[in-house]
Amino acid sequence: MESNNNHQSPPQTTTTTAAKKLKNNLVFRSKWGELNGAMGDLGTYIPIVLALTLASDLDLGTTLIFTGVYNFLTGTIYGVPMPVQPMKSIAAVAISDPDFGIPEAMAAGICTGVILFVLGVTGLMRLAYRLIPLPVVRGIQLAQGLSFAMTAVKYIRKVQDFSKSKAKGNRDWLGLDGLVLAIVCVCFIVSVNGAGDEDEDENENENEDDQNDNCVVNGDDQERKWRKNVASLPSAFMVFLLGVILAIIREPKVIKGFKFGPSSMQVIKISKSAWKRGFVKGTIPQLPLSILNSVIAVCKLSTDLFPEKSVTVTSVSVTVGLMNLTGCWFSAMPCCHGAGGLAGQYKFGGRSGGCVALLGATKLVLGLVLGGSIVKILSAFPVGVLGVLLLFAGIELAMCARDMKSKHESFVVLVCTAVSLVGSSAALGFVTGMVAHLLLRLRKLGGLKRVGSISSFWMNNP
Repeated sequence: MESNNNHQSPPQTTTTTAAKKLKNNLVFRSKWGELNGAMGDLGTYIPIVLALTLASDLDLGTTLIFTGVYNFLTGTIYGVPMPVQPMKSIAAVAISDPDFGIPEAMAAGICTGVILFVLGVTGLMRLAYRLIPLPVVRGIQLAQGLSFAMTAVKYIRKVQDFSKSKAKGNRDWLGLDGLVLAIVCVCFIVSVNGAGDEDEDENENENEDDQNDNCVVNGDDQERKWRKNVASLPSAFMVFLLGVILAIIREPKVIKGFKFGPSSMQVIKISKSAWKRGFVKGTIPQLPLSILNSVIAVCKLSTDLFPEKSVTVTSVSVTVGLMNLTGCWFSAMPCCHGAGGLAGQYKFGGRSGGCVALLGATKLVLGLVLGGSIVKILSAFPVGVLGVLLLFAGIELAMCARDMKSKHESFVVLVCTAVSLVGSSAALGFVTGMVAHLLLRLRKLGGLKRVGSISSFWMNNP
């Protein structure tokens, strides 16, 4: 009995358990892979932040500090490459409407944060997650992915004026931000990363090897090693680093323009009229997009990519709410999570919270050391290179819809996607998709007499 007691492991305390979870969430599955994955969301982040800074005088230094903290905390909490993105609808209004300034944008972010926080803590977001059919979610993801991809093509083909959110003409073929550069970057990433996750290809190769055990050739081993070495290259990081170098070459004076030290933070003053304009013009159009893409779609995608991790709509809704209830009071850009950012970071190798924690630490250092002066190098960054990164993030998100097998599911997905893209509204696409799903269910069942239960009627495919 004594020997058994001596060999008993000491009980794990709450602190020990939390430390193990923290270590597991932040551990790098692959050093180069996590670094590469951290670049996957920059094609969305940089253009919007740059446009808000140039057009609306956003405090870039403060935004970098707060979004860096958000990145680090979400990576620690969830253990997946959970992105931190700008609230796109609010950003679009702030860029295009001269009467919608920073106070209105912050008011819109705070109001959106309050609503998402309440939906999370009351359990209403969890109820919505359970009631929305998977084909509708896939339709929203496909629409968002295609929207990203089409925007990326515009970045690559057209010269962009982010301060006015307009294209200024066709991009030249040659030059430090020419079409040839973007095409070479696209070809390089495809050559390194292929069409997606390489695990399936490796499993297929292993099955083929098992069938041909007696016919193993040394050349096959060398080819496999070569492919593995190529696939391990941090393609997105190399492309982004190339963009930084080209930005310095294009504008050598940007380095001399750096001012060291963080931006001065102060609580923003929001008038009653700013609260009203922010809610009407910013919160109302942003809320459906935040609920569908920033919470529900990102949780569905996280479950698909990381089934071993627990990412609930309640926690995601609460964290989005808390982010905006803190940072917006100090003029930090309204933020949310997003399925597109998660897909992009996964595409380029992000497999843990360490991916976004690394990105967050980088943002935090840049915000503390260079503050808002870093906008000079972002302004000179080749937009075509950003378009390349955004293109692959959009394609990866759109490919989530490939698991829709039946014609019923595919129909709902395509209807939802078409309406979302043409109407430029995720909310309109969502409503149309829900109506299409309901009509198809009623038609297939042939009346309410055959309905066994509401859940089986609504969620199970006929």
